[in-house]
Parts: sequence; C-alpha cells; structure tokens
Amino acid sequence: MLLALFRFIALLPLPVLHVLGRFLGRVVYAFPGRYRQRLRANAAQAGYPDPSFARRAAAETGAMMMEMPKVWFRPEESLAKTVSDDFHVVEQALAENRGILFLTPHLGCFEITARYVAIARHIPVTVMFRPPRMAAFAPLLDTARNTPGLQAVPANRQGVREFVRTLRRGGTVGLLPDQAPGEGDGVWAPFFGRMAYTMTLAGKLAAQTGVAVIVLAGERLPRGRGWRIHFSRVPEPLPDDSQAQATLFNAAMEKLIRQMPEQYLWSYNRYKTPRGAPPAPPMPDNMTAGQTPTGTDTP
Repeated sequence: MLLALFRFIALLPLPVLHVLGRFLGRVVYAFPGRYRQRLRANAAQAGYPDPSFARRAAAETGAMMMEMPKVWFRPEESLAKTVSDDFHVVEQALAENRGILFLTPHLGCFEITARYVAIARHIPVTVMFRPPRMAAFAPLLDTARNTPGLQAVPANRQGVREFVRTLRRGGTVGLLPDQAPGEGDGVWAPFFGRMAYTMTLAGKLAAQTGVAVIVLAGERLPRGRGWRIHFSRVPEPLPDDSQAQATLFNAAMEKLIRQMPEQYLWSYNRYKTPRGAPPAPPMPDNMTAGQTPTGTDTP
C-alpha cells in the first residue's frame, strides 16, 4: 500500500509536488514543538535568525519530502529537469585517473545528485545507506535504491570495505557527511560557529585511497523547473589529522549551504552529543558564532 501511494505521488507534476510540499512544510512548522525550536535555533546559529527565514526553510523541507517519490520512481523524468553548470569539476578529477569521494550534505534535493552522476553522466556510484527504523519502509526504499548505475551498501564495516575497494579501483562513492556519527566514529569540529560531532569516515577514506573529494548539492529551482547540481572540489593536499580533515569538510559544506541556505535541513539535530562521545570542547579562539571556519562573517 505504501509503495503504491508513493508511485501515485510520483505521477504528479513536479510544480504541484513542490507547492503541496511547501504548504505542508509551513503547516508542520506552525505547531510549537521541538521541530520548530531546533530549526530556528540551528538557523540562528548559522546567522539566519529571522523567523521568516525559518518558515521558508520549513517550506523547502516539505518540498524536499514531496519530490522524493518523483526522483525515486520517475528518475528519467526528473533528470530531464536537471542541469549543471560546473560538471567540469568532475571531469577534471576523472582525468586524473583516480577515484572520487562525493560528499552530499542534506541540502536541496540530495536524492537527485547521485542519480545525476550515475544515470545522466554514466558514472557508476556506490552509496551507503542505513536500514529504515520502521520495517514498513524497507520495501519502499529497496525499490527506490534499485537504480541502474547505483550500488547501495550498508552503513557498517562491510559497506566501508566495499567503499575502499571501489575507490582503489578508481571508482566513485557517495556519502552524507553531515550526519552525526556514533561513538568513536567522529571528532568535534566547527560547523557554523559551533562545535559539531563530525564523522571521520570521509577523511579516512580520502587518506587511505588518495582520491579527489568533491562536495555537491542539488539546488531546487523555482516554480518546479527542476534542479541544478553544484560541484565543488575540496582543496588539496588534505591534512593528515582527523579533526583538521573534518574542519575542512565542514567548511566546504558551509560554503555550499550559504549559496542556498533555505534549502538546508536545519531541523536535523546536528549538534547532539552521541552516547559515549566526549563532551564538546570550546570553539577555537579565532572563531566566533556566526562565522565559518575560514573566518568569513555570515550574511
């Protein structure tokens, strides 16, 4: 039944899905509670304290949710509405004959990015997934992941080993780098002027395999016109220290998020302290709230 519902939603025109999603996003935001508090607090932490910004961000979260069935079940139709002005960043990395680690934050339509690379650009991508907490969603997500050019591996040691093998063969893999990791899998690093427990996997993979690291996001275009994929190369050489790597990747994500800040998932509990993790240290002396790790003031 759930699968049939999502297939039906996917038949609706993208402009309709975005209008419905933004309306539902604003409705959910209108109810007081933890969701609204966290969204506003995280946005304000990044330098966006205006309540109207928070309402627009909530609307974009709704649009993100409603567009997922379209991307999952009608990928060709979705990719026909997807463009990129800077794919040369990927082409330059491929010309170096080494693998690519794609880092996709929860920004815009993050479901379209890997499909754009794998299907529209014919570059196979291996991605990592976590099993859904609700068993009812398993068949839905299994169907959504069954896409030519995309290989999904579990978020465990087996999946990490497959990532390493793929990168050493010169292949490409994709990660969501702004998820809060579990105990022992992260370090504290600045993120929008506050220390956030940040995964170390991305840095370890890059250090072990010597691949290029590219941050990307699918910007949602106005009036349901589709998406624009942005690619940005992380500067090299990468630092050897895990915390320095995490700081560098967070800075790269911040730069991309500030290009389309309303489309970031500000409601995610990014600053939580995972069970067993050490307490957050103070921010570095050369950084203050509302600044990026490069020291650039927020707008």
